[in-house]
Amino acid sequence: MGDWNNIQAGDCVEVMDRLPERSVDLVFADPPYNLQLAGELIRPNHSRVDGVDEAWDRFDDLAAYDGFTRRWLTAARRVLKDDGTIWVIGSYHNIFRVGATLQDLGYWILNDVVWRKSNPMPNFRGRRFTNAHETLIWAAKSQDAGYTFNYGAMKALNEGLQMRSDWFLPICTGPERLKDRDGRKAHPTQKPESLLYRVILAATHPGDLVLDPFLGSGTTAAVAKYLHRRYLGIEREARYIEMAEQRLAKVRPVDDLELVDVPSKREQPRVPFGWLIERGLLEPGSLLYGPGRRWTAKVRADGTLITADFKGSIHQVGAHVQGAPACNGWQFWNLDVEGKLVPIDLLRQQIRAEMGQADAP
Repeated sequence: MGDWNNIQAGDCVEVMDRLPERSVDLVFADPPYNLQLAGELIRPNHSRVDGVDEAWDRFDDLAAYDGFTRRWLTAARRVLKDDGTIWVIGSYHNIFRVGATLQDLGYWILNDVVWRKSNPMPNFRGRRFTNAHETLIWAAKSQDAGYTFNYGAMKALNEGLQMRSDWFLPICTGPERLKDRDGRKAHPTQKPESLLYRVILAATHPGDLVLDPFLGSGTTAAVAKYLHRRYLGIEREARYIEMAEQRLAKVRPVDDLELVDVPSKREQPRVPFGWLIERGLLEPGSLLYGPGRRWTAKVRADGTLITADFKGSIHQVGAHVQGAPACNGWQFWNLDVEGKLVPIDLLRQQIRAEMGQADAP
């Protein structure tokens, strides 16, 4: 079975058991939360809260829910590539039990991400804190797995700062919220596209296969299609499949594939500083400057730098002059080009571009 970019109807475990082993790059799962709601929830104005009361969210007891969780996580582990990852989202009702099962099955937890809702539903009974977040667990198949993490893309998305594990995003509202013929929410737990955008951009590359075993309204597939990822959704409910297929038919992928290809710096070819000298981009004796011209160092023929009292690599010398434990010399050192300081990293990128052209057919 290798038919991607569609929705498979049926039980998620049965469908996953038919998939090829190690065929999926990322699993995003929004399973039933087992909310265990008792009775209706009424607002102060006496209107009924449109919550989750569907049969698919009800289990006889916690043991039944745990068994269900183990079955689908086992099936997901079989189809996940060794360097793939899984994301599972839940609330306090279920996420701790899911996390324990993940660990029991050998998954290695990378992060728990807190989705802080900018517009959460109030606590109408006033007997608890307003439940303003959900938790996502991000896990690899093993501790040593070489998983994908587009660190640079997440940092760029966060205006140059490291992306933290608390994400402040709104719940799904407005035009994005799918409605039924009566104008009510078509799916009670529809997730916002912004949440899936961040997950998929962080942990996949264009062409990767994204699997959602509980597709629901189709958010995962819609975002995957938009970002040029392959997708496979699994869903039991016919009304949700129809809704998701209509939604997917309207999605147009980003025009240029290059715009959504965000390779990690770790995946770019290594370029030693000495290559810049070998290729004539720098000469022995060239003067390099630190930020604000506070520090200077000369380039040596062997690819090291020298100052008045120290010599070493671009990183070691950068750290020494600052009295710092470490330094990224590619970003720290600059050339003077017509009176302007230009990072030497631009020369490294020039060599990488030449390497890419050499590899092209």
